[in-house]
Amino acid sequence: MTEHLNYDLVRDYSDFQLRRYPEHLLVEVIIEGPFEEAGNRAFRYLFSYISGANRVNRTVAMTAPVIQDSSSEKIKMTAPVLQQGIAGNGAGKEGAQGEQSFRVAFILPQGTTLENAPAPTNPLVHLRAVPQSLTAVIRFSGRWSQQSYEHHRVSLTHAMNVAGLQAQGAPRFARFDPPFKPSFLRHNEIMIDVEDTE
Repeated sequence: MTEHLNYDLVRDYSDFQLRRYPEHLLVEVIIEGPFEEAGNRAFRYLFSYISGANRVNRTVAMTAPVIQDSSSEKIKMTAPVLQQGIAGNGAGKEGAQGEQSFRVAFILPQGTTLENAPAPTNPLVHLRAVPQSLTAVIRFSGRWSQQSYEHHRVSLTHAMNVAGLQAQGAPRFARFDPPFKPSFLRHNEIMIDVEDTE
């Protein structure tokens, strides 16, 4: 069983959930390519890291979900990472050849920190700490297409506005299942941090 990133359910709305995520650590890489292919292109780099391509040759357990976000979104070293697009819409940064640029990340197991995580040997792979956050999340099944992502992103943004929640940062795309799983059984989520008034 793959470990999942824990969270506390703050409120269950009719269209989405408001969750509080704890501080955690990501291993990430920036990949150019179409939205639908970014995760697959990044997988070999990230899987190599957790399989021992690090300075102590140590294997690291993989935790769900896999996260994708835009590489153009300016973040602090402690901000979160998933699959995410630029301009607040999750579409990705488009390069000169029509390629988009995305950050793709694995979440490392609970208790892993910058101090005790093995350093990557590949210069393209980086570790990043993520602070706790209050996050709006919409869950959906289906293919990992940009069209589906956009549809659910718009739904989540609208539901957040109705609920009076203010977005803090760009949306992130989270995938919980392997590519061989039938699309109608897949667990996908879009996550947007919100202003924490507590």
